[in-house]
Amino acid sequence: MTGTPATAPYGTAVTLDAPFDEAVARVRSALAGQGFGVLTEIDVRATLREKIGAAMEPYLILGACNPPLAHRALETDRSLGLLLPCNVVVRALPDDRTLVEALDPATMVRLSDAPGLRPIADEARRKLDAALDALRRPPQA
Repeated sequence: MTGTPATAPYGTAVTLDAPFDEAVARVRSALAGQGFGVLTEIDVRATLREKIGAAMEPYLILGACNPPLAHRALETDRSLGLLLPCNVVVRALPDDRTLVEALDPATMVRLSDAPGLRPIADEARRKLDAALDALRRPPQA
């Protein structure tokens, strides 16, 4: 397996002591708890295996959307659709651990000069951070 669990400068991350499938279910629940739905799901492992025969660890990209925040962002700058939804990556690590990474919504602010976007991105980040924080707590039985 390649790649390091280091956090990218444009995202935040949490490592879970949970196998991949369990982690995916927990991520979906944590996102829903903050008003995010999953609009898209890309199984990178399956796609690369099918298209080019490459092998890699389980790796899923979830396109998370909080509709009120997305609407406000699009009202600020219609071109922000290029940066939506908020991507959340779930990928398997060795020893039945899973890395969950979320794009920092402040990335939108750095790429768009639209006035009024910063408070929307700040709110989205608070909600994504809260979802990641929920993952740090032990799962409910």
